[in-house]
Amino acid sequence: MVNILSSTNSIINQFIAEIRDVEVQKDSLRFRGNLEKLGELFAYEISKELEYENREVVTSLGIAMVPVLKSYPVLAAILRAGLPFHQGFLNMFDKSENAFVSAYRKYHKDHSFTIQIEYASAPDIEGKTLILCDTMLATGASAVLSYKELLSHGKPKHTHIVSILSSQEGLDYLKRNLPQKNISIWVGTVDDELTAQAYIVPGLGDAGDLAFGKKI
Repeated sequence: MVNILSSTNSIINQFIAEIRDVEVQKDSLRFRGNLEKLGELFAYEISKELEYENREVVTSLGIAMVPVLKSYPVLAAILRAGLPFHQGFLNMFDKSENAFVSAYRKYHKDHSFTIQIEYASAPDIEGKTLILCDTMLATGASAVLSYKELLSHGKPKHTHIVSILSSQEGLDYLKRNLPQKNISIWVGTVDDELTAQAYIVPGLGDAGDLAFGKKI
């Protein structure tokens, strides 16, 4: 199941516009803040798909029956660009366990690259709901490899793959290379073009650099 949140008008589109804007991008604090806000908004949308149970809540005047989460999802982020986005999810799912995957592009002499996974830190995810945050889906390879790496920590009951900005090629790659059952894909918006260097156009640039500074 693929959910494209920009297909309906909401405040999500405002924040996507700001993270794309080259003038707004000059303020890294604001850029990180916008990624965090988008994480909160995505978390709200995904929360509608989770399981709830009624709980008695004692108020000063009586007892209220309130539907609350049966269990909190495990939140996974792909480093480093995924950190502010992940924080937005954690603001909403504040009792969640967390996982982190270090993935990077390893460039070769012919200017091609492969995605390398350095390590993953995760709790037991067997039978749990997993939310995997990858701020941008260019080729889609990092999300697929990170998902497979996390499976060494258990098989989740359901996985939500979440990205703010995706190329159509990256989205198609996820559809081809992820299981057809118990996977939901959530993207803010989809751009049609992916360059030979695997940059999304019009995209927004390098989210990790914009959030934390350029790397060597």
